[in-house]
Amino acid sequence: MRSSSYSVMPARALRAVLVLALTAAAAPAAHADTAPAPALAAKPYMGWSSWSMQSSKYPGLNPDGDYSYLTEENVLKQTDAMAARLKKYGYEYVNIDAGWWRDTTWKPEFDEYGRQKADPARFPGGMKTVADRIHAKGLKAGIYLPAGLEKEAYGAGKVPVRNAEGCTTADIVYGDLRTTNGWDSSYKLDFSRPCSQKYIDSQAQLIADWGYDFLKLDGVGPGSGKSGDQYDNVADVAAWNKAIAATGRTIHLELSWSLDIGHAADWKKYSNGWRIDTDVECYCNTLVSWENSVDDRWDDAPAWTRHAGPGGWNDLDSLDVGNGEMDGLTKAERQSYATLWAIAKSPLYTGDDLTRLDSYGLSLLTNREVIAVNQGETPPARPVTPSDPQQVWAARNPDGTYTVALFNLADAPAAVTADWSTLGFTGKAAVRDLWNHENLGTYRNKVTQALPAHGSRLFTVTSYGSALTTTAHEAESPANTLGGNASLADCSACSGGKKVGNLYAGGKLRFNDVVVGKAGTYWIKVAYVSGDARSVDVSANTGGALRHRFPSTGDWGTVGTVSVPVTLKAGSNTVTFDSGTGYAPDLDRIDVPKSS
Repeated sequence: MRSSSYSVMPARALRAVLVLALTAAAAPAAHADTAPAPALAAKPYMGWSSWSMQSSKYPGLNPDGDYSYLTEENVLKQTDAMAARLKKYGYEYVNIDAGWWRDTTWKPEFDEYGRQKADPARFPGGMKTVADRIHAKGLKAGIYLPAGLEKEAYGAGKVPVRNAEGCTTADIVYGDLRTTNGWDSSYKLDFSRPCSQKYIDSQAQLIADWGYDFLKLDGVGPGSGKSGDQYDNVADVAAWNKAIAATGRTIHLELSWSLDIGHAADWKKYSNGWRIDTDVECYCNTLVSWENSVDDRWDDAPAWTRHAGPGGWNDLDSLDVGNGEMDGLTKAERQSYATLWAIAKSPLYTGDDLTRLDSYGLSLLTNREVIAVNQGETPPARPVTPSDPQQVWAARNPDGTYTVALFNLADAPAAVTADWSTLGFTGKAAVRDLWNHENLGTYRNKVTQALPAHGSRLFTVTSYGSALTTTAHEAESPANTLGGNASLADCSACSGGKKVGNLYAGGKLRFNDVVVGKAGTYWIKVAYVSGDARSVDVSANTGGALRHRFPSTGDWGTVGTVSVPVTLKAGSNTVTFDSGTGYAPDLDRIDVPKSS
């Protein structure tokens, strides 16, 4: 993972693209003859962000030094390109990232009240002019700020706070000048002192007066690689929420970066979006690379799935799939990248150069069926099989269909199967390929696809079959056998109020007398609890074990499910979950289909 050091040099300084969506006060009531304005963040936002190109060493992007790409001229070029090529598909936010108040040596500009001020070389027209130009294209303007009072704005504690008589920068921070945010580039604001809220109020009013519709607040903790009281910025986020509401302008506040899931309730209460992971950019000679760190999202997204919904979304970071060679990915990787972002209901904001999208990239960014998965009422998908190299993600849609994605995350081609029993039904189902706009026909019990390395498919599945019937086996049943350290524990979220935990260093749970009517491979649904991703060996009878990695459920009080294939004989069987030499998830129950 990468470390960041915002105040020393831009490369480390601005590694975090976290988008925190803070909501403003409700819009005035609409007239009786007009439709009400849509709620803020009713669906994931779509747009463009400057950071991917700013941070890349791709030849020609930053000719005047690191991070020099960010200029008024370049932002407006991207604005024009978005308006012409992507606006009709729902892309609307043009987001200016870090550095707009700093020159190419990273020296900052501040106004007389300690607020960030546009660097005159980068943005000669000023930030209001840029917002006005963006709005003139029918788009929305986004801006960026780090959490806390930037050190350079402190001015020996003598800088006055606007519209706050008697308040100076000495009155808004802790007396020991403790630092905060992901790079320790700011002094921590002390919100027990009324002047601190006044300072945030003045920053919010400034960006509202300029006409900005979106704020990315970066370096927010807990998270962003830091822990401890001085890096807890929940009070800052609450202050921004209050300040934005007081401006009377609707402003989407997005939090960045790699937020602590233990504070998900705070991020949901005070904002409209939160980054869940480190930067997707590779800080190399392309925009991203598969290993650093596009592929991390398949492991990290599942824990957050239940927290996403209208008003606030899990942010997977920039979607850089439009520029071909500059993206640094294969075509298969670009499609998988876009597929995960769509089904996870992440905001769809690209960091690509919109003036030179290749035809394949444009087709990925403008596929209306895939965009509809992201923007419609489809809930976020999550894995229905373990987080193995071949995996299936799915969501049941309000109309009764299923969104189903197949992923081969291995470095070689492999087949991936979506068995209908993992979706909760058996029999026939129609399959539509969303990327290719093609009806593939009717499949019985499953669909299998051969996928290239890092490849994917995305389907809508319409069931014509019947609901799956299963037999439940509780982990705490006295009929089971515990081995090693395994033991019973209370679990309020578990189906029987109990679970089996301490499955580590040889701890195991054996379900006895698992009866099925005929021999075959059964997809057994496993209910489990795991605050992090953990692996377990699964075997039946005396057969060999297969090791599966279960994704995190988010914490140690939340139950998740995945289905694992197990070969059973007709009649009575044993099914064993063995931690091996590592740590396995806690187990709640298994549900065994009544027929294969």
